[in-house]
Amino acid sequence: MLLVEDDPLIAEELAAKLGSLGHHCRVAATGTEAIEAFNQMPFEAIILDRMLPDLTGTGLLDHLRAQGVLPPVLMLSALGSSSDKVEGLNAGADDYLAKPYDIGELNARLAAIVRRGPQVHGDVISLSIGQLRLDGTNHNVRFGAAQRHLNRIEFSLLLFLMRHADRLVTRAMLFEGVWSHSFQPLPNLVDSNISRLRRRLLELGCDPIVTRRGEGYVLLSEQCQ
Repeated sequence: MLLVEDDPLIAEELAAKLGSLGHHCRVAATGTEAIEAFNQMPFEAIILDRMLPDLTGTGLLDHLRAQGVLPPVLMLSALGSSSDKVEGLNAGADDYLAKPYDIGELNARLAAIVRRGPQVHGDVISLSIGQLRLDGTNHNVRFGAAQRHLNRIEFSLLLFLMRHADRLVTRAMLFEGVWSHSFQPLPNLVDSNISRLRRRLLELGCDPIVTRRGEGYVLLSEQCQ
C-alpha cells in the first residue's frame, strides 16, 4: 500500500507497525512523490496524511480521483472535527481517522475499506470498439472471448486512446489526460507504459495501437474488428 506522510519519524514508525501486521508499505513524503508512485504501480490502498508540504490531502485526492479509478483511501489527520471529516470524505476518502490513533483500529478500518474495493469515478462504465471492450467496473479489457486485467495506468491509457480512436494522440495529450501536468514525468514514462499496454493487448490477439515516430500514437478502430 501507499503511505503518504511527510513526517519521517511517523512514517517510519507506522510503516514498521503495518509491516508487523503483514502490510508492505511504500512511503511518499509529498503529494508529488505520491503521484509519481501512484503512476508507476497499482496499490491495494492509500493511507494519506491530510497535511502535506506541497499539496493538501484533499487536493491530492481530487487529482487522483479525476483520473477515473481510485484505490481505497484512509485519511489520517490531526484535524478531527466533524466538518474536517466531512471535507475529507467528500474529497474521496473512504474513511477518516483522527490522530492520535490506535494501530489496531487503523488496521481494522484499513481492512474494511480494502474489502470494498476501488472506487470507479466518472460516467464511463464500458467502452467498445468492434470486439475490443473496456470494462471500468473491474478494469478488464476484452477482445472477443479473451480478457485481461489492466492496472490503473494501462486502463487510463487505453481509455484515452479509445476515446480518440483513429486520431493522433500526442505524448503531451497523454501527459495531460492520464498523468496531468502537476508533476514532472519520468523519462520515457509514456513509451514504457504504452509498451506494457500493447503487450496486454497482444496477449488477447489484438494490436490496434500504431506508433507515429516523433508524433505520438493512434488506435486504429479497423484493427479492433
